Parts: sequence; C-alpha cells; structure tokens
Amino acid sequence: MVNIKSKVAVLVLFSVMAGCSRAAPFADFEPAFEQLSFRQPVLLTYAPGMDNRLFVVEQSGTIRTFVAEPEVDSTTVFFDMAKATDNRLLTGGEQGLLGLAFHPSFADNGWFYVNYTAAAPRRTVIARYQVQPVGTRNVDYASEQVLLEVEQDFANHNGGMVAFGPDGKLYIGMGDGGSAGDPNGRAQDGQALLGKMLRLNDDGTIPDDNPFVDDSSVRDEIWAIGLRNPWRFSFDRTAGTLWAADVGQSSVEEINRIERGKNYGWRWFEGSESYRPDAQADKTDTQKPVFEYSHDLGKSVTGGVVYRGQEFPGLTGWYLFADFVSGRAWALNTETGSVEPLAEVPNPSSFGEDAEGEVYVTSYRGQLYRLVDPSGP
Repeated sequence: MVNIKSKVAVLVLFSVMAGCSRAAPFADFEPAFEQLSFRQPVLLTYAPGMDNRLFVVEQSGTIRTFVAEPEVDSTTVFFDMAKATDNRLLTGGEQGLLGLAFHPSFADNGWFYVNYTAAAPRRTVIARYQVQPVGTRNVDYASEQVLLEVEQDFANHNGGMVAFGPDGKLYIGMGDGGSAGDPNGRAQDGQALLGKMLRLNDDGTIPDDNPFVDDSSVRDEIWAIGLRNPWRFSFDRTAGTLWAADVGQSSVEEINRIERGKNYGWRWFEGSESYRPDAQADKTDTQKPVFEYSHDLGKSVTGGVVYRGQEFPGLTGWYLFADFVSGRAWALNTETGSVEPLAEVPNPSSFGEDAEGEVYVTSYRGQLYRLVDPSGP
C-alpha cells in the first residue's frame, strides 16, 4: 500500500463535515446485549472452540463471559486477577488488566494470555494461563507462566494489547513508559522494550526470524520501533496485515500499518509532524502514518479492526476506528484511502470481533455496541 497520509488528512475534514449534515452516517452503532453492563470494559473477544460466547475484559481485574444472544441478562466471571496474583494488580489511570488473547489452538490446549500492570516495581506482565480440563471455562490459576515483565516508568502509556498473528506468534503493544513527550527516550532506544511492538513464541521464547536477532543494538523481542502508545491493534483476518492506532501527544492521532523491523518515528515525529528530532532522526528511515487526524476532531485514538464479517459486505476491507475523547468514529478504506464517518459511541475503548468477524465496540462507560445498517457513500 502506498502512503496515503497526505491525501487522507485533508479528506477526513471534509468527510466529517459532510457527515454532520447527512440523514445517516456511513454505518451506525446501536446498543448490544442491553441487559448487560460492565465496569470499565477495555476489550471484547471470543475464544476458539466457544464461538457462541463473548469475553469482556474489565480494567479493574476481571474477565466476564456470556452467551452471545440478544436477550442475555447475566454474565459469569471467567478470570479474576485477585485469584491469580495475590493482589499484585496495579490499577488507576491507564493501569490494570488491559489485554487478553486466546491461543489459536485454545480448543485443544486451553491456553490464554493476559497483559496487566503489576506493583512493586510498577511493570507490565505478560502471563499465560490454562483452563482445566481443556474444553471448559475453569481457569487453573496455578498454571500461571510469566512470559515477560517490563518495568514501567510512569502510570500511563502501558500499551496493553496482546494478540496472535496469522503466523501463530504473540504480538505485544508497549507504550513509551508514560508521562508526556517520552522524557526517557524509550521509543527510539533499541535496548528498551517500551515504545515498541514485540513478538514472541507462544511459550515466551524469541522467534528466530525476529528482525533484530542479529543486531546487538536492538533487543531480540522487538518487531517494530518508535511507538508512543499503541493502545489497540488488530490483524486483518483476510490480508494478515497488522493495523495499530498510536495515541498522539499534543496535536495528531495516527493509524499505522505495522511491518517487520520498521521505525514509526516517535518521539522524533508526532504523526507526520516534527516533534523532537535529534541527530539520528535524519539518518533513520521512518514510516509516516497511513492516516492521521488533528485534535480538532479528537484527542485519543482507539484502534479498531478491518471489517471481514458477512452481514455488511459494503464495509468489507474498511478499517473501523474511533476517538475515545470525542466519541467520533470513522471507516478507512484500506485500498483507496477514502474515509467515511460512522455514528458516535460514548468513550469507545476498543473494537472487538466475534467468531464470524462481526464487530462490536466497548464503551468505557459500561455498555457494548454493535455495528448495524451500513450504507454506501
């Protein structure tokens, strides 16, 4: 895909303004499972082999599950951090239980992975657990295997997403360590895991084909460099490409297509704009965003998914994303770069897919929304 940022950054301003006067947006969201509510939900997903269920991560430390039927009126606790960590969970601000990924062979091995913030010292923990017996929803808390720990500088910019790629590897989004402006220079430091996209085998070991395994100046776990806070990312089910939304600093929110070994520029650049370049900035090949928008439209991008469901063929191949602060949402055509506004969602914290690829949005206020009624431009 060619870099389409320069065209799209202008286009989105006209698209949003045009959308304000339309009778209906390009696609709408409506409340889903209206009898359910959650405490600060930050992720929705499904487990292979349990296709009729959805799982919702609550930042405070629990994962709840329910049967995906419109009139469902109750949830059950699938996972409770209090049972898993002897109260090591550190919450508040951008900390807490932030990510969940089921192994692609979960139906056979029962493995799932969580990303959480722990205390003393403050750190991100990536841990694997197992259900026993396999095929049930009974978590064996004694099965915990810590795969990775990364000390955090501050209470914000933890990243938090974990997801399996089509290659069967575990990808981990790490923020730059927090505060503002990456004061410790983590994102461009090859010896720091903060401000990076990481890639591990399912047992926590390092894949032999990671891009920097033969480069002593860069940690072997690293897949891509120069990120500020990739709060949510996803893999296109059909194309296999990795899409990440990187939360901006003072003026720009950006969408990136993350590729092996590439540098996405933070803190030298905020989106396509110069932020704090140093002597190395001109010597390094950095990637411009596929798309960006200014803080006139929102101030904290929530990464989404490329739609590959069956209900709305007109949206096939469009990347859906939103802004946590303004509630605005958009669809980006990954082939042409055109952008269309979607209906707003209050404080959208994540986009999720069910087993069929149909899309849901979690509102941090406690509700779930589903995609409905798309129409052409």
